[in-house]
Formats: sequence, structure tokens, C-alpha cells
Amino acid sequence: MADAPGVRVRFCPSPTGNPHVGLVRTALFNWAFARHHGGTLVFRIEDTDAARDSEESYEQLLDAMRWLGLDWDEGPEVGGPHAPYRQSQRMDVYADVARRLHEAGHAYHCYCSTEELDARREAARAAGRPSGYDGHCRDLTDDQIAVFRLERREPVLRFRMPDTTIAFDDLVRGRLSFEPENVPDYGIVRANGAPLYTLVNPVDDALMGITHVLRGEDLLSSTPRQIALYAALADIGVGDGSTPRFGHLPYVMGEGNKKLSKRDPQASLNLYRERGFIPEGLLNYLSLLGWSLAEDRDVFTVDELVAAFDIGRVNANPARFDLKKCEAVNADHLRRLAPEDFVRRLVPYLRAAGLLPAEPSDGQLELLAKVAPLTQQRMVVLGEIVGMAGFLFVAPEDFAVDPQDAAKVLTADARPVLEAGIGALEALGDFAPEPIRAALHEALVEGLGIKPKSAFTPLRVAVTGRRVSPPLFESMELLGRPETLRRLNAALAALPAA
Repeated sequence: MADAPGVRVRFCPSPTGNPHVGLVRTALFNWAFARHHGGTLVFRIEDTDAARDSEESYEQLLDAMRWLGLDWDEGPEVGGPHAPYRQSQRMDVYADVARRLHEAGHAYHCYCSTEELDARREAARAAGRPSGYDGHCRDLTDDQIAVFRLERREPVLRFRMPDTTIAFDDLVRGRLSFEPENVPDYGIVRANGAPLYTLVNPVDDALMGITHVLRGEDLLSSTPRQIALYAALADIGVGDGSTPRFGHLPYVMGEGNKKLSKRDPQASLNLYRERGFIPEGLLNYLSLLGWSLAEDRDVFTVDELVAAFDIGRVNANPARFDLKKCEAVNADHLRRLAPEDFVRRLVPYLRAAGLLPAEPSDGQLELLAKVAPLTQQRMVVLGEIVGMAGFLFVAPEDFAVDPQDAAKVLTADARPVLEAGIGALEALGDFAPEPIRAALHEALVEGLGIKPKSAFTPLRVAVTGRRVSPPLFESMELLGRPETLRRLNAALAALPAA
């Protein structure tokens, strides 16, 4: 789309449960759109549902945004001219707007009970008519209202939809229109006085000058309602009278081509963070769920994403979350990290596994800096460092070989390999990678006539505890001769009888 001066977008999640990747994709597209146009990202918290919202989820949302590097210009912690940015702290604002909408005739009290509504909906469906609200209370007389009040009925407040077609240009889907029979009057305030999402978000959009609303496709059906409400808000002097432009982002699909639900295990942002995905890789992949930088390029930086982001190029078709591709993109970004940055990011995972203390020593950090280059090209996520290099940090008495690898590799057939390997390493003068390689090659490949893979795999498992590890000879050097020989002898002693 053309340059959009004064762009103001909002990200307004509900603090319920853990953040999920679909939510992050929405935050990312809003953030990229704002940054691309030099605009403002408003971070708002939709926490009006006290039964479902939690302070823990609120803190997780803020922590997730900080971890991802999706900074906001107005909102919690940073403030702004439209504070407060938690909707639970704006109830007086919504009550005042609801009262003014009612007084101006844009809203009315509906006294229908749930049972009455259900019965009329069922009758409409049976007759082949639209089953939405039928406007039963639109034009009640004073006498009818008095009767309802005598019955002690508590009304909801409904917005009065116009009897006209509502059309708009969706930034992703093009021209869309909705006929009035398909968009009935809807509730904006519960009978207990609590405002609904259908009221609070448009009110905040109007008061905060939001120019563009980029949100999920699942909210598309509510858009004509909000457009009508913006007009009513303008009529009563709420906001500047403008209506935001809408762009509805495609569904994110999971397994079986079903919409990825926040209850799906693979949807949890915390899962990816705990495994060791890095923000650069995860954001890169999530941006591909409906958008692309170029047809032949999947890996790019966040800065490149911002520079190229165009909401008009978002694909309206559902986007399938592919874990394998997500891992591949993350691996590319891991390999791009500067060595010192890579080491810094590894520390929390080794610490969480109990392999490093809260304050690692200089020697431990030096050892990690030495092994990091041997692992960086082999890793997909940071968490793999525990299995790949943990053998260097575990105490000798706690070292253990993976039982499955031991059963497959450390069999009776491995005895001559371990014996010859121990002899070659004991006699070695310079315990460095190249001399180690030469000595073991001579003793095993040439001396025993064994192929390198068969010769070195038992040594690898005995020394590192598993079949997949950093390069063997460099691993032995880092481990040191005494501990390397101790582990080889322990493995030899544990071999089954021939």
C-alpha cells in the first residue's frame, strides 16, 4: 500500500493462558507494519473478563514481547497519552460511552431472557430465516419496559445496527460487503453492567486514534458491527470521527489442516522458547505464515522484514505451521550468531540442566567458548547443547552413557576397539586433535583393519555418552587425557562378556 503517514496500530491480547504462535504472528505483523511506516504500536491489554484473565498471563505476555524484541510505543510499562492501557482500568470510560450511546438512540435495552432468545432462534432456523437476534426489543414502549422491570428483568444493552449494506476495503482480502439481515443488533454491555469486547475495543480504537486494525480472520464477522459503531461514536463525539482500515490475517493451520488452537501443544510460545528457538529464527518463520520477502528466499533478518513488509502482500489463504521448516529457519539463524553471542545464549540452558551454576566460573565459560564452535553448525535449537556438550560439564561421578546408545554400540565386539584406543592414547605425547586422530587411525583403522565409523563410534559413545556429539578428537582434547582415559576404561569394564 502507499505510504501511510501517522500510522497507529494496536495489539490487544487477552491475558488468558500462555502466549501462542498465532497471537505472536498477529503481534509481529502489527509491529512490522508500524515500524515499516514509522508509525506507533499501541500495546493494549484486553482484561475485562475477570473470570478468565490472570495476572500471571499478563506478566507472560509482557515477558514474551520483550523476549521477542517486539517493542511498543504506548502501553504497559512505557505509558503514553492515552493511559491506562489495561481495559480493566478503563471501566468508567466504557460506562460513560455506553450511557451516551443509549441516550442518543444508538443502543437500547434488551430484556429477552436466554430461553426466549433460544426459542426464537430455533423457530427462525426451522423456518429457514437468519437465526440472529430478531430486534424484539428495538422499539419497546414505556409500558412494555415497565412490565419487564416489574418482572425484575435485568437488560443487556444492544447496539442498533443500521438497515443498510456495510462495505469496506480489506487490506488483505479486498472489497467486502455485509447485508443487514446478516448483521443483527448485538450486545455491548452485559446485564450486570460489564462491557463486552464488542464495545471496549472500538471505543479504545476511537479514543486512541488507531488508524489500522490488523487482526485474525476469525474476527472478520464482527468487523461490520465495529464499523457501524465507529460511526455512532463519531456522532456522539468520541474520537476524531475516522474509521480504521481493517486487514484480516489468514488462519494458522496445525496438524490435519485444522486451525491451530491455543490448546494445541505446538501452539505454545513457551514450548519453543524452552526448546531453544531464538527470537530471530522464530519471528522469521512466523512472518512466512501468510507473507514472504521473496519467492526464492525464506531466511532474512528482522530489519529486512521491516524494510520490506507490505500488508498488501499478505496472502488471504490459510497458512500451515510446519515445524520442520520452523526448525530449519531457526538453525540458519543459529549459525549466523556471532561466537560470543552464541555462547551467551547457551548458558541458560546448561544452567537449567544443572550443568552450570548460577554464576559460571571463568574456566567453565572458557570451556564453553571452546566447544561452542564445534556445535554451532550442528544445532537446530539452543537446548540441544545439553545433550551435545553436557559431557564436558558433568562431574566425573555423574557421567553416564545413554542406555540406548550403549546397548547398540558398546557390545562385546567393541572390546578390541576400546583396548587399542586406550593403548594408543596412553602412549600419545601431544594430546591435541591431529595427533589424537593420527594415533587412533593407526591403531584402529590400520592396526585392526576396521572402517573409521566402526572404529570411532565406540570411542565416541564411551567418551561423550552418545553417538551424536561434537567432533571426537576435539572433544577428547577438551575433556583432557585423564578423564578421557577414565571414561574409556569405565566403558571397557562395563562391556558384556564375549
